[in-house]
Amino acid sequence: MKKIIIRDKTLIPPFNEPARDLRIMNKPLWLYQRDVLSPYCHEELECSSLEEIPFFPQQILSDELLVYRDNLFFDEFLFKDFIGKARQFGKAAQLAFSEHDKAIIAHAIPLQTGIRLQDGVFVADLFYYPDGSKIEDTQPEPIVIDTQPREIGYYRVPTYMADEKGDLAFNVPLKAFLSIENWVHIFTANTTFGIYSHGARTEKSLDTFSMMFKVLWRSLVERKQFLSSSALVVVGKGTRIDPKAIIQGPTIIGNNVTIEAGAVINASVIGDDVTIMQGVQLLVSVVGDGSYMGFRAALLQTTLMENSLVAQNTCLQLSVVGRDTFIGAGNTFTDVNLLAKPLKVIHKGKLEEVGMPVLGGCIGHNCRIGSGHVFYPARTIDSDVVLFATQGRTVLTKSVSYEESDHHGYPGSGHIPKYH
Repeated sequence: MKKIIIRDKTLIPPFNEPARDLRIMNKPLWLYQRDVLSPYCHEELECSSLEEIPFFPQQILSDELLVYRDNLFFDEFLFKDFIGKARQFGKAAQLAFSEHDKAIIAHAIPLQTGIRLQDGVFVADLFYYPDGSKIEDTQPEPIVIDTQPREIGYYRVPTYMADEKGDLAFNVPLKAFLSIENWVHIFTANTTFGIYSHGARTEKSLDTFSMMFKVLWRSLVERKQFLSSSALVVVGKGTRIDPKAIIQGPTIIGNNVTIEAGAVINASVIGDDVTIMQGVQLLVSVVGDGSYMGFRAALLQTTLMENSLVAQNTCLQLSVVGRDTFIGAGNTFTDVNLLAKPLKVIHKGKLEEVGMPVLGGCIGHNCRIGSGHVFYPARTIDSDVVLFATQGRTVLTKSVSYEESDHHGYPGSGHIPKYH
């Protein structure tokens, strides 16, 4: 089967890069897509729009054809279900979802236009043609895929602090799909549709006797607690883990990683060449290749892209951090709106409700954040920004643009940033 990739060149703030270049589960999205499709596709082409495809040479189109937009995130389980049903259907097909699919409604619909309601179902730009040469004359039929959502609690907000009561919950799909058009979708792809989905599938697999026996056998042989056995904690080559560290699965750790004493890691993905110092806390987070976490730093449901550094005593919750970024000591990224108002993020130049009761912040690529800041929920910092913490301007109540970066003028030089 051949694949034609429709390039979406829309830049995602605050990274100012197209979605295809941003990291999902410690891989650029284009590489994640390629790995999912490698068992099915042997050749690929790119174009700028769906309308260009009929003008390709006929010898290129004369085969099974897969067409998709390159800002789409889909996992191997969703694609396997779609392509199996599409081939069985035997006609041109388009990916679709029920209008009652809880995972799509709750997490995939806000802040995007790539998934749209059409004739009573949600459709997206992923197509299958059994004979690509007839693409111009064929109207694809929707193939509805059930994402099999599961409600999983992830937070508790006291009733005196927010309208939400009791535990907050994600609708976690066993088969994930997103149209990435905002930085919030990067959070969702890595956390709700990434690590949580992986955990939900692992939990489901434990219903089978063979998987349960495998985990129990490993835990007995290794003399480890059930969740810490090698059946649920995958460790790469050359990795050094201090015996006093606590690691629980499902967790994936890359090659040449150093994990020091007192670190606590639960349900996370850690890339290659990562250093995790004493007392670090990682919960449902992704740490990119070459990153460094200083002692007592903490990530909760946070994505840290490659070659970034989080210094000691810094806490990030439900946040996203770009590559090559430094975050100094003692920074706090808050995620609960104390005013109990809907959280809003900038989308296509306007403030729009994010559809989540709690959310952290987002920092772009190549930023330098000084020590001692407190960030309000859902705020962003543009790529290449430098922030100093000085008396009277340590609480960030607004997003920070590149034009407001401190590298344009150091504190005391007369430069007065607008964000404090």
